[in-house]
Amino acid sequence: MSLRRASGVLVHPTSFPGPHGIGDLGDAAFRFVDWLTSANQRLWQILPLGPIGPGNSPYASPSAFAGNPLLISLPWLVGDGLLDESDIANAPDFSEHDVDFGRVGAYKLPLLRRAYDRFRVGAASEQRSRLTAFAAEHAGWLDDYALFSALKASHDGAAWIDWESDLALRNPDALAEASARLQTEMNFVKFVQFQFRRQWAELRRYANEGDVQIIGDIPIFVAYDSADVWAHPDLFQLDAYGQLTAMAGVPPDYFSREGQLWGNPLYDWPALAKTGYQWWIDRVRASLSLVDMIRIDHFRAFAAAWSVPAGSATAAGGHWERGPGAAIFAAMRTALGDLPFLVEDLGLITEDVTALRDELGLPGMKVLQFAFDSGPTSMYLPHTFDHHCVVYPATHDNQTTIGWFASISDEDRQSVQRYLGTDGSDIAWDLIRLAQASTAEMAIVPLQDVMRLGDDARMNTPGQPTGNWGWRYLPHMLHPGLASALAELTWTYGRCDEATEARGYDPYDYTAPNPKHPLR
Repeated sequence: MSLRRASGVLVHPTSFPGPHGIGDLGDAAFRFVDWLTSANQRLWQILPLGPIGPGNSPYASPSAFAGNPLLISLPWLVGDGLLDESDIANAPDFSEHDVDFGRVGAYKLPLLRRAYDRFRVGAASEQRSRLTAFAAEHAGWLDDYALFSALKASHDGAAWIDWESDLALRNPDALAEASARLQTEMNFVKFVQFQFRRQWAELRRYANEGDVQIIGDIPIFVAYDSADVWAHPDLFQLDAYGQLTAMAGVPPDYFSREGQLWGNPLYDWPALAKTGYQWWIDRVRASLSLVDMIRIDHFRAFAAAWSVPAGSATAAGGHWERGPGAAIFAAMRTALGDLPFLVEDLGLITEDVTALRDELGLPGMKVLQFAFDSGPTSMYLPHTFDHHCVVYPATHDNQTTIGWFASISDEDRQSVQRYLGTDGSDIAWDLIRLAQASTAEMAIVPLQDVMRLGDDARMNTPGQPTGNWGWRYLPHMLHPGLASALAELTWTYGRCDEATEARGYDPYDYTAPNPKHPLR
């Protein structure tokens, strides 16, 4: 995979503005794409698109395949005739700055059910055949997810391991009875997934037509309480009763002195190998139907994962357990062709991880906030880069750059100032400029840094179970002046595509017209 010096912005759709408590796939999403193209950015990086899990995390989803219902645009459903304007006219007084996921779910999910009820009695009849085709095409994961969701709802949200044993352990007769009994609820789940997919597909099409490619995110592990583990217990390290025998995590590192105990089940790699890694092939195929490139979170686990005995209180007592190495990528390439991956190779990276990344020819990540406390030979300083990498001032797991600069020691702050040749008074844009000027193939900037925001805009603090993932911006903050300045840097450091150069792009003109999106 190679892009000729591209650049882009990292922001998740939940962060978009709007009246319904959470960013969605409606008008603000299209306006953001317009802003990206005016800023001459060719990449938009997002977090996982699945339903959120514990702590509202998109990295702990109940499905590795499904989409987040909370991202569905309600005005779009009004336009489809599935809701009335009056249904959404009196939304609660949601915060404009943060997502209250509980309140948003309590508001939006009943409206999605109302839309489904209207669909059942004839509304949007032109969608009927498309829904049928969608359900058939995605039956390999959708049937299990629909039944899992329906059973979870009928058990008041209890984890699948706490259901009756014949359901938890997938007795065929019990599953057949439950499917018949819960058919209406299962059909509702499929309807919601269809609406998510059709809205996202239109947004992706619009982005691609504007020469913007979307970078998705695959967390290497899946949640224990997920349709994936429930439907495929033989592919994970579970005992005969479905209980975890080991948990995933990471050893002590930059983010946590005790390591991070994630609680995800580890894969049974020999069992997966016997299937030709089919579940992973299906997962990547499904992801590539939504995005153009994929960031693999915690890539190092393909070389070796940190295995912690079930029941441990922290991750400190774990050990490294070998992963499948290059074999799984060979299987995926055979089935899917070229793999447009970039890999998260941060944290404790050993020689086997670097060797695997290089053998596969995949670009790793360079985070500038990690560059200034190890002297002039740090692998995160741009003068040490190989071009085949992706550089970030920060990621969704970091402080914002302004927050970080204020929190580091005086000695490290002086190192930053010395390297940059500035006083750090505009540190967020100093690092944006450094990323753009680097030799890295791709430069990705968090939107919070573009907007010069402090740590109150931080997206996630690793190891902190609550208070994450909720940041939103206000409409006026997506300012055309920021797009103009970002476009100028992109032009200056040779990160423009051929089409932009051919039409005589003016870096100061951020008002160039874009195709009219379907919601206007």
